[in-house]
Amino acid sequence: MEGNERLDSAMSEHGFKQHELADAVNTRLIDKGHKGTVGERTVRNWLTGTTKWPHPRQREALEAVFRRTAEELGFRPPARRRPLEGPVDRRNFLTGATGTTVAAAAPFLGATPRVGTSDVIRLRNGLDSLMALDATRGGHESLERTALAGAAEALEKQRLGATQRVRRRLYAVAADYTAVAAWSALDAHRGDRAHVLLGRALHLAGMARDSGAELCVWNLYAMLARQRDERTQAVDSAMAAQSTSIAKRDPFYSSLAHARTAIGHASLDRQAAIRSLGYAWEALEKAIPDEPRPSWVAFYGQGELMAITSIVRDRVGDFEHAEAASHQALASIPAQFRRNRAMATARLALAQLHQGDVDQACATASTTFALMGGDPLPGRLRSLLGDYRRNLISLAPDAAVSREWEDRFRSEWSRA
Repeated sequence: MEGNERLDSAMSEHGFKQHELADAVNTRLIDKGHKGTVGERTVRNWLTGTTKWPHPRQREALEAVFRRTAEELGFRPPARRRPLEGPVDRRNFLTGATGTTVAAAAPFLGATPRVGTSDVIRLRNGLDSLMALDATRGGHESLERTALAGAAEALEKQRLGATQRVRRRLYAVAADYTAVAAWSALDAHRGDRAHVLLGRALHLAGMARDSGAELCVWNLYAMLARQRDERTQAVDSAMAAQSTSIAKRDPFYSSLAHARTAIGHASLDRQAAIRSLGYAWEALEKAIPDEPRPSWVAFYGQGELMAITSIVRDRVGDFEHAEAASHQALASIPAQFRRNRAMATARLALAQLHQGDVDQACATASTTFALMGGDPLPGRLRSLLGDYRRNLISLAPDAAVSREWEDRFRSEWSRA
């Protein structure tokens, strides 16, 4: 009997032994309210090919563990049998030339289009393209509209008679697209619009029972609250992200939630902020670096956590440490995350300015415009540079370098 080489390869990539995969699948089952009935023998049957198509709940749990479809893991659904056509059936349908035509067309007239895993994969590929655009250019109305169109298509597919498993996946895709739209509005500094979209995304994530989508939304709620200077709500939203099952299960997501909590605490409680940063770093060290994860979280890693460390340190008054963290962030954030690199550069300029190094700070701040490659500045970046401008005017209003930077700022501001 032919073994399942794809599953074996996926287990090797993730470092799973048979009993460890059984435990991981059982954890997913229990999270969904089912019994954890998978043992080593079950996994062995998957690997040897004895079980070619696992039970639906087990398939769903396997797909959640590996972030791949059952087919991508080497499983194959059983072939459907075609019913035999008897003489009576033939007489009923073959009633002349016209009748034959009608009979041939009958199975397709009014039939519900088939919706399946391929539709989910196609829609998710579209999400990946949107996130790549966001990483380069930042949030803007065209990105938001495209994301909402993707959400609408996913919900339309969900209504076309898919299986329950596929319907839940499509709800999750719709939640992810809606969260991208909300993020685009947030990044464009359109807080009211972002708030409406986040409420919709959280509803869809609940319908999908997708804790990853829920964490994504709570992470964005925390960012929106901080943007609105709603400090306690920022902490509460970040702690809601910590409480999702995916954050409890995967230290990578736990790290992101703790990092967001640290930002929320930074304007309220210095010790709590530093403590949350420590938790974020500890969790990230435990995370599996190459674990397959959705594209919305691709931005997060050591570079981004360094950028968040800079934000927290700057807000608690540790400007020297903030500057060092910004340098480390820029050395680590991948080049394709252009908007994030521009944000980290602006943060570096602020840390330098807060130490009184006006010339260096203005030189650093000016590079943010070059990083965006002539594209209009996203609202969040514009707001951050506005903070820098106000700090600069307060510290050195008459310095020549301040006036030069002010002229550059006004020129770039008018491009948006």
